[in-house]
Amino acid sequence: MRIGIVCPYSWDVPGGVQFHIRDLAEHLVALGHEVSVLAPADDETPLPPYVVSAGRAVPVPYNGSVARLNFGFLSAARVRRWLHDGHFDVIHIHEPASPSLGLLSCWAAQGPIVATFHTSNPRSRAMIAAYPILQPALEKIRARIAVSEYARRTLVEHLGGDAVVIPNGVDVGFFERAEPREEWQGSTIGFIGRIDEPRKGLPVLMRALPGILARRPGTRLLVAGRGDADEAVESLPREMRDQVEFLGMVTDEDKARLLRSVDVYVAPNTGGESFGIILVEAMSAGAPVLASDLDAFAQVLDQGRAGELFANEDADALADAAVRLLGDPGRRAELRARGSAHVRRFDWSVVGSDILAVYETVADGAASVAADDRPSLRTRFGLTRDTTPPL
Repeated sequence: MRIGIVCPYSWDVPGGVQFHIRDLAEHLVALGHEVSVLAPADDETPLPPYVVSAGRAVPVPYNGSVARLNFGFLSAARVRRWLHDGHFDVIHIHEPASPSLGLLSCWAAQGPIVATFHTSNPRSRAMIAAYPILQPALEKIRARIAVSEYARRTLVEHLGGDAVVIPNGVDVGFFERAEPREEWQGSTIGFIGRIDEPRKGLPVLMRALPGILARRPGTRLLVAGRGDADEAVESLPREMRDQVEFLGMVTDEDKARLLRSVDVYVAPNTGGESFGIILVEAMSAGAPVLASDLDAFAQVLDQGRAGELFANEDADALADAAVRLLGDPGRRAELRARGSAHVRRFDWSVVGSDILAVYETVADGAASVAADDRPSLRTRFGLTRDTTPPL
């Protein structure tokens, strides 16, 4: 199958959507499919052979964060050229409602279109206001995927229609096989995320750290991600700042090794999350997870059975939970076992099969589905009423 995938966000800026698209593309290539990914990228960015650059992206405030998107006449021309040259059996567009390559591709594409919706934003006035502009493009989508129930709810409430929920995928074995690093072991808490993005929650963890260190003085916090380290520790007493080690940007291999090494992985995110790929990666690596009780995080952690939850933005609750976990090896071992079992449903062997089933459904044409009188399949894959393949 010839598959075209559209990435809305800049390839050179790490993020959950980019990682999902990268891993999906590599999974499909390994299965023998021909895959091309169109993504924004700076000229100097090294790209895998399956990625086609749509040009430099610009930062745009989006969903409580700053996303690097690509939009405009030049981008539209590159989209049309990529679509013309690709002769795709299926076009898979991520975030088609954002002002990005996804929307441009949705406008320009002819043929079976699958769309994945990642955003969870129950009060998006911008999405409601833009609906009349988005509607003609969104009506071309044959099947809709949401990465979580909360992303699906955002789609239903703002844009109408429905979607099948297929979570983000992770190569569970990659994280399981990682070797711990000795210098990252021993009373360590891990955090991975953009340091200068408040919704990732590092300020909450910094407020909790004095309470943790008061009761467990030997604890170290390991922070991986881009941002200003000096600014991040400004709120900490000076005598505690040596207990925080900033690792900067890390490779995928070192991320896996970090997650294999820490005693507790903390995800203190404050909002705007529709899934929580880092939680799945942490569980895959065997790290006991402590996360804020966002609805999306609770779902990923099996409502607290595969990881512990604390009240969102409550630094004292975070400190209390972290101290309990650090002092209870038995509880950490229990969370490792539960997380390792629970995470299997997110492996690419499962997620990839579900996505391919959607591709095959739209590529074969929903007209045959209607002829076979199988409405349950149409409902599961969120197919639109107009399911006749374009001529």
